[in-house]
Amino acid sequence: MLTIQSVNEMKKVAFIQHFGGVFEHSLWVAEQAVHNRPFSSRASLHEQMVLIVRESSNSDQLALLRNHPNLGAKIKMTDASVKEQTGAGLTSLTKTEFNAFSSLNEAYIKKFDFPFIMAVRGKTKEEIYGQLKARLENDRATEFERALNEVFAIAYLRLSDLVRETEADECLQSQRIF
Repeated sequence: MLTIQSVNEMKKVAFIQHFGGVFEHSLWVAEQAVHNRPFSSRASLHEQMVLIVRESSNSDQLALLRNHPNLGAKIKMTDASVKEQTGAGLTSLTKTEFNAFSSLNEAYIKKFDFPFIMAVRGKTKEEIYGQLKARLENDRATEFERALNEVFAIAYLRLSDLVRETEADECLQSQRIF
C-alpha cells in the first residue's frame, strides 16, 4: 500500500497506470488528476478525482457511467469489479436470482440509458436487488446523480485499497459525503 508521499513522487506514467482503474475503464480521470499533485491525503486525491468528473461534460459523465458492468452479469469485468461483486455474492447467483437481476438490469438500462451502479462492498445480494428495484422508481436526473455518487463511493473504496490512510484522512472520514 502506498503512502501519499510516494503517490506524489510517482512518475506520471506510473501514476496513471496505478490509478487508472479507480474509475471503471476511465483512464482519463487519472490522466487529469496527475497534474493536480501534490495531494495532502488520500481524501484530497479522491476529492480531486471527483472534481475532475464533476467538471467534465455530461457526455463524459454518461460514458463513465456506461463503463460500469451490470451487477450480477456474467461478462468479462475488471479485477476490481470481480472482487467487489464476488464479495457481495453476485458472481454466484442461482439461475432464478440471475434471471431476476437480468430482468431488472434490462429495465433499468431501458429507462435510464446507463447501467445500475452501486458500491456493493459490504452489501448482500438481497440489499443490492432491493436497491435496484427501488431505484427504478426514480426519474432520470435523480438517478444520474445517484449513479455518479455511487461511482464516487466505489472510487473511494478502491483508493482505500491502494493508498494508506493519513491523519488528515481520519479527520475527514466522519465528514465524507459522496
